[in-house]
Amino acid sequence: MNKVTVKDLDVNGKKVLLRCDFNVPLTEDGVITDKTRIIAALPTIQFLLDRNSKVILCSHLGRPKGEVKPEFSLAPVAKELSVQLGREVKLAKDVTGESAKELTSNMKEGDVVLLENVRFDPREEKNDESLSKEFASLAEVYVNDAFGTCHRAHSSTAGVAAFLPAGCGFLIEKELKVLGDALNNPTRPFVAILGGKKVSDKIGVIDSLLDKVDTLLIGGGMAYTFFKAQGYSVGNSICELDKLDLATSLMEKAKAKGVKMILPVDNKLGREFSPTTETMYAKYTELPDDWEGFDIGPETIEIFKKELQGAKTVLWNGPVGVSEFDIFAEGTKQIANCLAELNDCTTIIGGGDSAAAVTKFGLGDKMSHISTGGGASLEFIEGKKLPGIECIPNK
Repeated sequence: MNKVTVKDLDVNGKKVLLRCDFNVPLTEDGVITDKTRIIAALPTIQFLLDRNSKVILCSHLGRPKGEVKPEFSLAPVAKELSVQLGREVKLAKDVTGESAKELTSNMKEGDVVLLENVRFDPREEKNDESLSKEFASLAEVYVNDAFGTCHRAHSSTAGVAAFLPAGCGFLIEKELKVLGDALNNPTRPFVAILGGKKVSDKIGVIDSLLDKVDTLLIGGGMAYTFFKAQGYSVGNSICELDKLDLATSLMEKAKAKGVKMILPVDNKLGREFSPTTETMYAKYTELPDDWEGFDIGPETIEIFKKELQGAKTVLWNGPVGVSEFDIFAEGTKQIANCLAELNDCTTIIGGGDSAAAVTKFGLGDKMSHISTGGGASLEFIEGKKLPGIECIPNK
């Protein structure tokens, strides 16, 4: 996918509207608890500053649903960016109103202005043309570097590109290259690990991956729907009874395609969803009635690790257990450790909870690529068209 990038655009001395993903986690008193997304945006911002651009940043934060809510203000982000860039980043008091117009009209080369949370404007999520035009009126060039929101057709992620010369930043460029290469031209063996709660969230992804991978490892809550589809009892485990036929057809497709689809053979169970619950292990054929599966068991961990040993490309999306509880994090932790030790293998973490888990275990720098967008990377893997990418012209 060869899209126009920031390097192809004439940005020298120009006003550039840069859509970033500053949707960072905050404490109640506005302290940023994870700066990953801010740091990830710096290379594109710095590239523009090195070319004397006047940089107008915009992003959403949380879900204020079109209302101005102070707890979703980007003020903490402006503060952190000022530290990271070593220059003042001025925060507009609104999205495209008086304050935004005033700050952006008086910019000098090398100035940086951050617009207030774009979702404070009810038109943003409707991709309203009037807002897209207002964004465009502030700048001369548009760059999108917010991969995490590329699956949304909003004014700041897609609409504005119709009214300005547009390109993508370095983050999106890297995502398209790494994910694109893995899906279209992977070095084999290609192994995918899929976790998460529900099969329904990943139907398209499983279906798409069965056309591409050599081996598919299934963990997390969705495994229990596959067990049930084979006629086994799953106790109190999460299970989508309306998806049993689908689970069966996916297993049949894997068989027909010659893809090894490997489900857990044992599980770590709990009495209830709690970090201090009583636990036990059980084979997948013998899950007791009053217990719930929350992690893969030791035998499964070893099987999964063995499958990963010879892999040349690994794509991982979704923890294989309730990794936020230490007692059910072992499976996810062992997989993360295994991936960190693989030599000569491209390891891609597909955003969201699996990215959080890898970071929690301190193994982020041992992975080839951690995607910055959970939902966006899933839709990309599925082969869907992402509005935030489609709006950027091809080279």
